[in-house]
Amino acid sequence: MAGSSPATGFCQIVARILVTGAGGFIGTALCPALIARGHRVAAGFRRATPPAQGVEPLILGDITPATEWAAALRGVETVIHLAQRAHAGPDPEALAAEPATIAALAHATAAQGGRRLVLVSSVKAMGEATAPGRPFRPDDAPRPEDEYGRAKLASERAAAAACRESGIELVVIRPPLVYGPGVRANFAALLRLAASGLPLPFAALDNRRSLIFRDNLVDLLAVAATDEAAAGMTLLARDDEEFSTPGLIRALAAGLGREPRLFPVPGALFAALRPLPGIGPRLARLTQSLQVDDSATRAALHWGPSVPGGAAVAATARAFAARL
Repeated sequence: MAGSSPATGFCQIVARILVTGAGGFIGTALCPALIARGHRVAAGFRRATPPAQGVEPLILGDITPATEWAAALRGVETVIHLAQRAHAGPDPEALAAEPATIAALAHATAAQGGRRLVLVSSVKAMGEATAPGRPFRPDDAPRPEDEYGRAKLASERAAAAACRESGIELVVIRPPLVYGPGVRANFAALLRLAASGLPLPFAALDNRRSLIFRDNLVDLLAVAATDEAAAGMTLLARDDEEFSTPGLIRALAAGLGREPRLFPVPGALFAALRPLPGIGPRLARLTQSLQVDDSATRAALHWGPSVPGGAAVAATARAFAARL
C-alpha cells in the first residue's frame, strides 16, 4: 500500500495549517510538503528563520503554557505540533512544562475555531523494547521506562483531556526513530560509527528495529492533518523494512562507501552491560528489539510508506558522506 490516498470527509484543502517547530528536522520537510498539497501553511519558528517558499512565517519564541496563541491560530483548522523535545536531554526538567503547554495549545485552538490537533509524540511513550515477534500495537498499555517516555505519555494524556474539554479532534502519532539526510542525535551517532572503520561487536545480534524515514513520516502527517478517519486515533508507523543492528550498519556502510567491520560477542555480555549508567541505555538501543505494528494506521488511512527502507537508509548515508 505505497503512498497515501486523498482525505475523505475533512476538507482536503485546509484554509490554514499551523506547524509548530517548523524549523526542526521534521518541520523543514513538512511545511513544503503541505504547500505542495495545496494547503496554506503558517510555520511557527522560535526565532527568525528563512521559510520555505509559500509559507507564512510566524515567530513564536519559546513555547510555554503562557504563550499567547490568538494571532497565530486565527483561521487555522489544524495544528501540527512538533515543537517539543525530540529526544532525551541532560535536563529532564526541561520536559516538565510540555503537558501544560500542549493543553494550553489545544484550548487556544478551540477558542479560535480550530478543529484538530495533531500531536507528534514518540514510541518511547509505550516502552523501550519489544519481545521477539511481539511488536507494539496502538492498544497496548503504555509502559514508558525513562523520563522522556513518561513525559511523552503525560503530554498525550494532557492533550487528550484538553481536546475532550474543548471539543476538538486529537490525532497522536508515535513514531519510532526518525531518520533522513541531516539527521542528528542517535542516528547520526550510528552513522559516525559506521563511517569510523572501527571494529564493532554486533555481528551476532538478531534484533529488529522499526524506523521511519522522514519523508514517510511527513506523508503520514499530511494525511493525519485532514483525513476524517484519523480523528481520535493513536497512530503507529514505520518503514516497510526493519533492520537488525548489524544489518543497519552494513546498509549504512554501503551507502558511505565503507567496508563494515563487525565481530560477534555473546549476547549475555550485552545483557550484563545494559544496567550500567551512561553506556547501558545506549547499548540497549543498539542491541534490543523495538518493533511497531502499524497495520491499523495503514488500514484506517489507506496509507503506506512511499520510500522503501533500503533506499531511504542509503540516501541518508550518502548525504552524511557528502559532508565528511
